[in-house]
Amino acid sequence: MSLQKFLATLDTLESEATGAFDAAADADALEANRVRYLGQKSGALKEVQQQMGSIDKVDRPTAGKRLNQFKSSLQAAFDASKERLGGGEDSSFDPTFDPTLPGTRPRVGHVHPITQTISHLMEIMGRMGFEAAEGPEVEDPWHNFVALNIPQDHPARDPLDNFYLATAATNSDDQGGDGSQLLRSQTSTVQIRVMAQNPPPIRIISLGRVYRPDDPDATHFPMFHQMEGLLVDEHVTMANLKTVLRVFATNYLGGDVPIRFRPSFFPFTEPSVEVDFFWNDNWVEFGGAGMVDPAVFEAVGYDPEKVSGFAFGLGVERLCMRRHGVTDIRDLYSGDLRFLRQF
Repeated sequence: MSLQKFLATLDTLESEATGAFDAAADADALEANRVRYLGQKSGALKEVQQQMGSIDKVDRPTAGKRLNQFKSSLQAAFDASKERLGGGEDSSFDPTFDPTLPGTRPRVGHVHPITQTISHLMEIMGRMGFEAAEGPEVEDPWHNFVALNIPQDHPARDPLDNFYLATAATNSDDQGGDGSQLLRSQTSTVQIRVMAQNPPPIRIISLGRVYRPDDPDATHFPMFHQMEGLLVDEHVTMANLKTVLRVFATNYLGGDVPIRFRPSFFPFTEPSVEVDFFWNDNWVEFGGAGMVDPAVFEAVGYDPEKVSGFAFGLGVERLCMRRHGVTDIRDLYSGDLRFLRQF
């Protein structure tokens, strides 16, 4: 295409488009003309831009300059017509709107009931002198089993009862292990890490997620939260453990909740107890506790002849459910806003 023909086409389109914009009687007509002349897919501007490729290279600077002027002229004519028809910045003003009336309250989120429970537990235990500690959720067998005095043939180490990770061997601090890793099955791993890095006395709690391949039901879920407590010092006794748990239960559950301790067995505590509370006319398992086994002290380099201690692990979800009257743990993970808005 010659330069003269291209410039003549622009002059004709500019006059035609400007007239169409000026003649638009309403916003719909103006929008139709905008699409016709300035549309990005099939408008007149798009067509003449495509014709630039057929112009001789020597004439393209002149043609390009005129094309930019054409585009600016059409845009200015469109903006002027939009302003004329009430489409400017102030077009959204509604004269019937009364700014003195109360507005619509926006919906905002709030803290999940489990997170609320964790914060409350930390506050209660903090008043008793326990400091918060954290540990990794991906663990090695030494911290998750060996250091906790759980033997190789113990059912708790069964691959079907744990989430082992299909990863290559790592350079973790799995002392003498094969580098395998798993999602931790208990927060007791944190007490091992803390004792291995700090001398006694120790007084900590650890709250976090743990993982076990349980079939979901009203009281079980494959991912849940535990609160691990550990106190190590000289002359620590079972009476100290029972006192701490009773004070905790009274503060969190209320003085009207009966608590009981049942003899039990855990590889990492000796003696061991199960702690239950009475709820809905039934005794419900609260968690496990006991005096730290001497083998655990030896694994972290403590002298069991000089120090003693107790540990306990409590289910956060069960505490949350007891406090808020929730009967099914699956509701806490359903993501149903109708349920969560109650808290």
